[in-house]
Amino acid sequence: QVQLVESGGGLVQAGGSLRLSCAVSGSLVSINTMGWYRQAPGKQRELVAHIFSVGSRNYADSVKGRFTISRDNAKNTVYLQMNSLKPEDTAVYYCNSLSRPGSWGQGTQVTVSS
Repeated sequence: QVQLVESGGGLVQAGGSLRLSCAVSGSLVSINTMGWYRQAPGKQRELVAHIFSVGSRNYADSVKGRFTISRDNAKNTVYLQMNSLKPEDTAVYYCNSLSRPGSWGQGTQVTVSS
């Protein structure tokens, strides 16, 4: 079973940057489609970025050009580099496999102040 541990969140001012990490066990990030999701208070969880096993990436329109998803196969870890952060990016961020979903981790809180 896939297990996921997210880290790297925090409090940042608008325009700042954060890098989130997702340590994966139970499966290889290199053969899975891996994604980053977020859930803001009172809203449904949404997919913001995903990376296919072949390396191609897709982004939600709201983060395109600001966020970059990547992975380190040797560390079996997926990253989300977030630049030019906006207050509306405030949410709990989660990672999961789209191809073999595991139980959701605790996520990591990202708070962007204006």
